[in-house]
Amino acid sequence: MNRKVILYISQSLDGFIADSKGGVDWISGNDKEYVGDYGYENFTNDIDTVILGYNTYSQIINELSPDKWVYENLNSYVLTSKKIKDTPNIKYVNVNIKELIDRLQQESGKNIWICGGANLVNQCVKEDLIDEYQITTVPIILGSGLRLFEENKKSIKLKLKETKEENGLIISIYAKS
Repeated sequence: MNRKVILYISQSLDGFIADSKGGVDWISGNDKEYVGDYGYENFTNDIDTVILGYNTYSQIINELSPDKWVYENLNSYVLTSKKIKDTPNIKYVNVNIKELIDRLQQESGKNIWICGGANLVNQCVKEDLIDEYQITTVPIILGSGLRLFEENKKSIKLKLKETKEENGLIISIYAKS
């Protein structure tokens, strides 16, 4: 069985994944007290591997969850040229994303999550490595920031599999046609 590569990410209505200062505190639904998980638990039931770029990793450990690695139950790969010693949960790798995904797809396991950031996502898009795009659109127009998709020289045809709304957020799931 081929492990699917899934982009699971949030964006603003105008296509940004972070504001102009790199912040993501705007990612929330209409009701600030809402306790749903926007499908996260169901998503992670079919995932055992997460791939992150260094900037996303750094934001998680320094701002979002400095006391605990949020993906401790997943095999984590951080793409970086920095020399960092691996931990039991995190492998720091300096390889081409296509090589890493090809290797991981040869191993047995569940699906592979492309977590972010934009540079990693766009490397995957350029190589056409993503099998499924699960994009949650947050009801906010940021006006500027870090854009999810950059200009690409080729089109990738997708088919809408599912759309759902949860607390004002729109979750859209697309698969390659």
